[in-house]
Amino acid sequence: MFTHTSRLQFEAKPQAPDPVFARKLQELIGGAYGEMTVTMQYLFQGWNCRMEGKYKDLIMDVATEEIGHVEMLATMVARLLEGAPSETTAAMVGDDPVLAAIVGGMDPQQAIVSGGGPTLSDSNGVPWNGRFIVASGNLMADFRANVAAEAQGRLQTARLYNMTDDPGVKEMLRFNLARDTAHQNMWLAAIEELQEDGLEGPITPSALFDEENQEHAGTIWHLSDGTHGAEGRWASGPAPDGVHEFSYLQEAPPLGDKASAPKPDPLLYATSPANLGLIEKAIRKLTP
Repeated sequence: MFTHTSRLQFEAKPQAPDPVFARKLQELIGGAYGEMTVTMQYLFQGWNCRMEGKYKDLIMDVATEEIGHVEMLATMVARLLEGAPSETTAAMVGDDPVLAAIVGGMDPQQAIVSGGGPTLSDSNGVPWNGRFIVASGNLMADFRANVAAEAQGRLQTARLYNMTDDPGVKEMLRFNLARDTAHQNMWLAAIEELQEDGLEGPITPSALFDEENQEHAGTIWHLSDGTHGAEGRWASGPAPDGVHEFSYLQEAPPLGDKASAPKPDPLLYATSPANLGLIEKAIRKLTP
């Protein structure tokens, strides 16, 4: 069960409307790494968690916070759109370059579809997609995905922070940056604790090591024209899992046979020598 309070987690009041920045801010709502993604990702991770206790409680705490972040951003977008032209005609846009710049930078769906409010889409108007989320049921795999999601979200927030001079918008984004910092550290700490509790190892899942092809479990293949790959920690010595050993192959030969597709089904009409007879037969039928 969820409850809602009308007060925001943090204030979301711009100093002045800015419909162009409202469109940019849509990325933090409905983009691949926006707040809708982490909201749904954490909710489904929590609902998929089969283990009651601190890990599930942590996931549900931050998932519920992220719902509030969506509301903060939605409120900010709506306030940035206040006074945005709704009765502007094409002639007016043609006569006023400033108005043309404003209208041209807006997302028209914010006016046409949502009535001057945010939409569940990214900054290009592409609808949010549930396929963005990661909720596998394996806490180590999920927590690593969460670190990456928070890192990408913080990166985009930092970029947007430098795209506005509005003190009210900057104040909210400073809060968002801080929460992304907290959440990255939180998931990193949770990853460490999963290992300390003996629930997961560095490699996920910690199984089938005896089934995998051990010959290839530690080799790093040099396959680019770069010359410095062997200088890294990953080129030699023990791997982080404490089980495997790194090695660097300067010359990595292909181990498979030549790639070739089987003969096609003639009724699929794929171009191939196997269909040559059918093609010639069809041509003869059409030739007087």
